[in-house]
Formats: sequence, C-alpha cells, structure tokens
Amino acid sequence: MSGVHTAAHADRIHDALQSDKAARSALVASWQRSSHLHNLEPADRRPPMRLTDAEFRLARQRLEPLVVAAQASIDRLYLAVGGVGCCVLLADKDGVPVERRGAAADDQVFREWGLWTGTVWSEDSEGTNGIGTCLVEQRPLTIDRGQHFFSRNTLLSCTNAPVHDHEGELVAALDVSSCRADLTEGFVNLISVAVVDAARRIEAENFRLHFPHARILLAPTDERAAGALIAVDRDDLVVGATRAARQVLGLTQESFSKPLLASDLIRSDNAPGLEALAEAERTVLQHALIRADGNVSAAAHTLGISRATLHRKLARLAISRPH
Repeated sequence: MSGVHTAAHADRIHDALQSDKAARSALVASWQRSSHLHNLEPADRRPPMRLTDAEFRLARQRLEPLVVAAQASIDRLYLAVGGVGCCVLLADKDGVPVERRGAAADDQVFREWGLWTGTVWSEDSEGTNGIGTCLVEQRPLTIDRGQHFFSRNTLLSCTNAPVHDHEGELVAALDVSSCRADLTEGFVNLISVAVVDAARRIEAENFRLHFPHARILLAPTDERAAGALIAVDRDDLVVGATRAARQVLGLTQESFSKPLLASDLIRSDNAPGLEALAEAERTVLQHALIRADGNVSAAAHTLGISRATLHRKLARLAISRPH
C-alpha cells in the first residue's frame, strides 16, 4: 500500500474526528474510540497482534461448546461465500478467531492480512474493523475497505453478526472477510443476510445442545424476533430462553431464580403471537389423548410429561377427555 494512500486515509479520519460527525455517525464514533480511547494512529503499519500457541489453546477451549454447535452453520456459510474469495471466521468475545474456513489457494493471502485463527481483531487492538466493532456495538455490521481505522486494513471488506450463548450473553462474532477489490454493494448485502442467518442458526443449535432433555418451543413473534426459543422441562417449567426470547417476553436472568411456568408466558399480554403456540399445544394434547383412548397416564407417558402436568395443561386449555 502506497504512502500516499496511507496519508490520505489518515487525513480523512483526522478530518472526521475534528468535525461533529461522531454524534451522527456510528462509523465516526468508532474511529473516535480507536483514536481517543485506544490511542491508535491510522497510519500505524505494525501487523496485527497474535496470541501465543498456549494463549490460543485456552481461548479455543473457552469457546469449545459454541464451536462444536457452530460447525454445520460455518460449513454452510463457507459453501455460500468461499467460491468468491471469502473466508469465514468465528471469533471469541475478545476478537480472536478460534475457527476458520477458507480455500487453500487463498490461505497465504489471508494469513498475511491476519485473517487467521489466533490473530487479535478487538477494536482496542485493530481500531475500527468488522469483528472488533461488531463486538463493541453488539449488532450486525459491515466495515468495508476505507471504513477501517488502520490504513493497512483498507483493502478488506468484513461483514459480521454477533453470536449469543444459551443465556443471551454475547460470546462471539461470526465474520465473512474478503480482500477482493470488485465486491459490489449488492453482493456485500447478500453476504450480510447470510451471516446473520448463520449466526441465528448457531445460537439455536447451541441452545438445543445446552438443554438436551428439554422441549424447545419457538415463540411465534414478528420477524425481528426470529430465533426466540424457550426450553421447557417435563413439568412445564421454563429452564432457558434465547436472547431473542428474553427480549420479546421481557425475561431477565432474575426471572429464572424462581419457577416460571411456560403456560404463564403463553398467556402473557406482553408476548404478541403466543396465542398460536397455545393453539398448537392444544392440538398436540388432543391428539395424544385420542391415541391413548382418553387414558391420561398413557397420554402423559407418550408426551414425556408427568400425569400432574398433563392434568394442569388440560385444565388450562379447557380440554376434556374423549369418551
């Protein structure tokens, strides 16, 4: 990268920082954090920091359950974007990629750019960048070429989505990066949709793996709350909820400190659309009773719930046993 380009990029950032744009632009606000909070200089040409092998093993170990849950989704995402010169990275909450997919033919280039496992892409280390800024702002975003803080990163286009664990906590960022100069805005938008979808699938699979013996219910909500899952045990108690479910149902970590009936959530006025869930539950219970010839004990066994729980559900949904 030429010194002229480096200087021009640095001048553009310094001009923006001296204006009042930070109050109106999330990008300039990130540049401001990079400069004022983290004391970084856009013209700095030092390569990205890398963890030692021992540090990387620990980072990978801490995220291992999520990495396991993410395998199929990362593979599917790479199949969608790998053929056009992109790599896929799953980074931990400190901005360190611990899992990667990429074409062998591109490995040398991506390794030189630092798009590799063990490299530190936190905002306090690399300034404004896809992984680090996604983790700070906790939202899907793309940092495209000249939007990066460091001049040395301005050939990269990085699209990210945050990934939350089974308790709704931010634990990772899913990244698709490219150093192609011919990526169009339309294609970047398609990548963004794919990354967000993959992040939701990872969260859902990780949630299911954390509650292997629970029933996983999808709370019918609007499109903005896709991925709103709750885990319910055999006694109809809610034992877990994804971040989307917590948001739409008004749940906090404190909500789980005492028994929480799924039926209470279903009836909640604060849960728009959950009436459909109640209707679906009614249908399942009625079919189980019919197949069991009205025998509540047999129907409860088929459903994998206790007889008392089934009686409670039948009363709540006003279902009478078939004669």
